[in-house]
Amino acid sequence: MNDIIISLQGISAEYDGEKVIDKLNLDIRDHEFVTFLGPSGCGKTTTLRIIGGFVEPTEGDVFFEGKKITDVPAFKRNINTVFQRYALFPHLNVYDNIAFGLKLKKVPKEHIKIQVEEMLKLVNLEGYEMRKINQLSGGQQQRVAIARALINKPKVLLLDEPLGALDLKLRKEMQMELKRIQQALGITFIYVTHDQEEALTMSDRVLVMRKGKILQSGSPEDIYNEPVNAFVADFIGESNIIGGVMLDDYLVEFAGVKFECEDSGFSRMEAVDVVIRPEDFRMVSVDEGQIIGKVESVIFKGVHFEIIVEGHGLQWMIHSTQSREVGDMIGMTLTPNDIHVMRKMEGRR
Repeated sequence: MNDIIISLQGISAEYDGEKVIDKLNLDIRDHEFVTFLGPSGCGKTTTLRIIGGFVEPTEGDVFFEGKKITDVPAFKRNINTVFQRYALFPHLNVYDNIAFGLKLKKVPKEHIKIQVEEMLKLVNLEGYEMRKINQLSGGQQQRVAIARALINKPKVLLLDEPLGALDLKLRKEMQMELKRIQQALGITFIYVTHDQEEALTMSDRVLVMRKGKILQSGSPEDIYNEPVNAFVADFIGESNIIGGVMLDDYLVEFAGVKFECEDSGFSRMEAVDVVIRPEDFRMVSVDEGQIIGKVESVIFKGVHFEIIVEGHGLQWMIHSTQSREVGDMIGMTLTPNDIHVMRKMEGRR
């Protein structure tokens, strides 16, 4: 059974003669929570707007459940959107904002009442029906926007950085809330963000974008643990990225030291990028260390210490639950599994 709900085939888009999406191909499955992740200007919002019907691609086609919808206007697609600016009607109360789409469709009042009550329960806003929009917090306004989008029972919900206007604590709460709503309804969520924590927290699949292309697609664990290149590694979490040389299969040299690794398939003596996550270093005595360095700074981050060590002509970032004193000389060791070798990106020295 084909469970592909959205398919983008050869999609390109241009603004003022500049290509922002470059021959993008993508399939999104029914019931999936997919996140487009990348820096500003990478094309993620444009891709979302093409799916929603707000932007027409210069090349390629959009398919919904196997049918071409490239020329179908936004209001005729079974797809709704929640924007960063929630675009709620300030002159209407919560009930009327949520009911707005059903009233346009001339749905009987008794059915509207039942569906609005269902939506209020879903987004935890029972009892807020008569509240004015300006009496709600940012998080409550966002829930109203989600309820208004979902009451029309779309098969796909597009979310364009909807948490961007919220403070950190509320943003984390809403991440969990959005995932709960998506799982409760079992519909497809397509989310856009530049916040890697949001992407890792909520998604079934993360698509990392750069310059109109998808660099990597995979589960949050795959993206974090096995980045395809230095850009992805640097964008997803903290990383130590070091230039190295692949001496042979499973043997790499960097910082003047040879290390066993789990990577193969490179040319002998090929210049590579080596990625080491800060939490993968083990601090040991100088005598035991593969890399020796001097502690330059120690910052307490709440759940760990961030320790910057200068050694072998490089600065290394370590995350550890154990602290060290500035000025200490320490050793650092790595296992083969801690070392991720990847081909150098074009333009990266």
